[in-house]
Amino acid sequence: MEIEIQNHIAHLGKFSVKKSENDCLLDEACTMASTILNVGCGAAKLLVMVVEEDGRISICGLRFDDLLSELLPPLGRMASKMSTGISGTTEKSSLAKLDSAELVSSPTDEIDTNISIELITEDDAEEVLKMLKKFFFKDEPLNTFVDLGECKELEKYSTKSLHEHCSFKAVNSRGEIVGVNINGLINRPKETDEPPAKLADVCAHPKFKKIMALMDHVDENFNIFDLYQDVDRLLDIKIMSVDSTYRGLGIAGKLTDRTMQYVKDNNIKLVHVLCSSHFSARVMEKMDFQEVYNLPYQDYLVNGEQVFDPAKPHVAVRILTKRIN
Repeated sequence: MEIEIQNHIAHLGKFSVKKSENDCLLDEACTMASTILNVGCGAAKLLVMVVEEDGRISICGLRFDDLLSELLPPLGRMASKMSTGISGTTEKSSLAKLDSAELVSSPTDEIDTNISIELITEDDAEEVLKMLKKFFFKDEPLNTFVDLGECKELEKYSTKSLHEHCSFKAVNSRGEIVGVNINGLINRPKETDEPPAKLADVCAHPKFKKIMALMDHVDENFNIFDLYQDVDRLLDIKIMSVDSTYRGLGIAGKLTDRTMQYVKDNNIKLVHVLCSSHFSARVMEKMDFQEVYNLPYQDYLVNGEQVFDPAKPHVAVRILTKRIN
């Protein structure tokens, strides 16, 4: 896997993934790359990071300056994941042999890779919210861009579909929730139904209201049931979130696999997901989801002004779907 970032004036913001031999490490690599692009302008002239087939990592051409503290956590997680054999190689990397205290403040043996996927019930709401507040509320690109902070409206949105019993959690051997797929069921509206209220109109939180206005805009310009005339019910993946310590272990994929099994068991013909995050969209594409809608953030304007400009590589709201045969 090789990732290049160029911060020359003519190529500011260039980000490309050339190759992915160790696919499970790509998220951590992208985290590092995004950090350098958005924190390290001027500090990095050219970075080339290579993960060799035997798991060795080489980084050259980068003056770390003040980026060191930002880069060590993902490096430590990558080392831990390679040392547990997740990279698909038989040898440990030289980086993984380093004392973990040299890389991250918490020991790598805290990463519990014995993960089970379980159904979320209403009784899990408090623990689910605790996990989401720690990660999704802070990490989701639009939440981060608007500096969302405490938001009761988002808490309500995150848990309102749990009673449908179609959401799933990843749990480690200590019983801690380390990932979730919050799903909901959507039925084709009847001709006699009243138009739903706009999300932004019923949102009191000024920052979350901006995000809801974007969702309203997407709904006004794209109707999934117009595209799929033969579908009367679908499953919507509302939230995908994984504990940052556990990212790169394939947990998002396992959660989505369990969601897909639920869909098949319940004769649901379509799965829908709106992704504001590049990384979430990438997970779905790896699982053969197809893009049906794309709205670049630079094209979403209110009163002629761009509303959202989250950190790269998050550049668009995308809707992806997958038919279930």
